[in-house]
Amino acid sequence: MSEIETLVAAELAEAVDSSVTEMAAAIAVRHGSAARAMLFYGSCLRQRELKGLMLDFYLIVSDYDEAYDKAWLATANRLIPPNVFPFAHGDLAAKYAVLSEADFVALNRADARTVSVWARFAQPSRLVWVHSATARAHVIASIAQSGVTLFSLAAPIAPDQTPVAIWRAGFANTYRAELRAERTDRSASIVDADPDRYVRFGAAILAEHPEIRVGNRRLIERRWSHLRRNGKLITILRLAKASLTFSGGIDYLAWKINRHAGTHIAIKPWQRRWPLLGAIVLVPKLFAKGAVR
Repeated sequence: MSEIETLVAAELAEAVDSSVTEMAAAIAVRHGSAARAMLFYGSCLRQRELKGLMLDFYLIVSDYDEAYDKAWLATANRLIPPNVFPFAHGDLAAKYAVLSEADFVALNRADARTVSVWARFAQPSRLVWVHSATARAHVIASIAQSGVTLFSLAAPIAPDQTPVAIWRAGFANTYRAELRAERTDRSASIVDADPDRYVRFGAAILAEHPEIRVGNRRLIERRWSHLRRNGKLITILRLAKASLTFSGGIDYLAWKINRHAGTHIAIKPWQRRWPLLGAIVLVPKLFAKGAVR
């Protein structure tokens, strides 16, 4: 195991609240023999009180056809990954995204179409349920790659070559490559939350991949331009799809934007009745109000 993988494995194994592991196991049961791993991530990792929050999970499955009893859900997940679903367990609420093992590998690589997966798993996460030792090893390797991907795309454009500067440049650009309700400067808070962690991980990445420091700046800037265009389009497609796969998804979307952007978006009854059309109509209004960037 490489030093990066060792750091990832240790972080994934850190303890979480027992209610989180119970919820993860319940989600895994929902998808039967296809379930391979459950990852817990996001701002809730740093919270002691989870009631009233929306927990974030990724479910890794062996195969989409095996994971669902409806063919259209498997097709939707395959064409525009991931599918996102709400889930409640006890007095906690969550949403979880579904990716196949193959897509989890592909979307953590530098040639991925969007930043959405590798940008999230370059940050801390926890492995809160796993099917087998083999599945654990696959998750560790994929997540280790996420940090390498970020550094390969951020080091050539960072103001200096210190790990913290590279992480900051990487996260700042990933925020610009998705539709975001948060302020553009909020990406800096990711590193500020645990700078020692990012120094350790960054130093390991640079030690194992020294070639990252000498990437072609012009090519990298072109790559970011492509990721920005492609990422925003795919985000819109995912939001529209979520209105079908996520019960109450359009209300959740409005809640999240209001929470982060300080807006007061209200969903109308007709938008709940026809959520796909409602989501499509909502997106241009969000841009006009500056609620997403």
